[in-house]
Amino acid sequence: MRRRSLLALAGALPLPALAQPRPWPDRPLRLIVPFPPGGAIDAMARILAGPMAEALGQPVVVENRPGAGGTTGTGTAAQVTDGHALLMVSLAHAVNPALYPRLPYAEADLVPVGPVAVVPNILVVQASRPWRSVADLVAEARRRPGALTYASAGSGTSIHLAGALFADLAGLALDHVPYRGSAPAVTDLVAGRVDAMFDSITSAAPHIASGRLVALAVTTSRRITAFPDLPTMAEAGVPGFAVDPWFAMLAPRALPPPARAPLSALLARLLAEPAIADRLARIGAEPMAGDAGTLAGLLAEETARWAVFIRRAGIQPE
Repeated sequence: MRRRSLLALAGALPLPALAQPRPWPDRPLRLIVPFPPGGAIDAMARILAGPMAEALGQPVVVENRPGAGGTTGTGTAAQVTDGHALLMVSLAHAVNPALYPRLPYAEADLVPVGPVAVVPNILVVQASRPWRSVADLVAEARRRPGALTYASAGSGTSIHLAGALFADLAGLALDHVPYRGSAPAVTDLVAGRVDAMFDSITSAAPHIASGRLVALAVTTSRRITAFPDLPTMAEAGVPGFAVDPWFAMLAPRALPPPARAPLSALLARLLAEPAIADRLARIGAEPMAGDAGTLAGLLAEETARWAVFIRRAGIQPE
């Protein structure tokens, strides 16, 4: 049986009384992912789409709109005026204002729904290299300034920012080698064409398990469930290092205001369900708690933090 609309159910939540609310959603929703299929953010969207559709009584259709570090798809979402679109974003959303002087949207065009998950990055090196700790890698980089390379999925990605922050905090001269996506970067890392990479756990875990890559540390502020014995970068000797590659859900400002709090509550409830948490864990994602206010605070904090670092490090988009 199709469930009632979210607005019709809003009376069950702590919202002001609504006089005969117009049903929402009353048609299928687009869940826009501003990156190509196959990555962690796409997987998260597809994990959430089915349960959201069931709860809302309308299909939730994942739509990939990649390009320009996520700004193309975000611009597409911002222009939706019918109130029936949602948007998945990553840490890149907080980084892009400092990278791109002219974005195809304004932050006011979007409203927060809630945080979704963190997918940790891991510092990995090719197995034939002699380094078995962050200290080993730092010592080698200091012995041969500028000689060591680190790969990334492109300028401004969390993978690149982690490498740049590592070099900055440790006082190292490292050669950044950007690729168009994580897959070709990992291919060259496994083949030994580059020395190191701050790869996502989703991509790195199989290569760590096979012995082709060696994990040295995680980028997150805390140790992670999947690799509990792996130190954080701060624990491994780089104080102040923390890069938490988070993912979240936004919506165009056309989303009806009475639907916003119930939608945020629905997302939080779904992320707390063991079945969904288990599916997220399979891609290395750890659900985040919080609501729209939590996400608004995270966006403000991260946008300010990375703007300062990007200016200081002179990072430019490709």
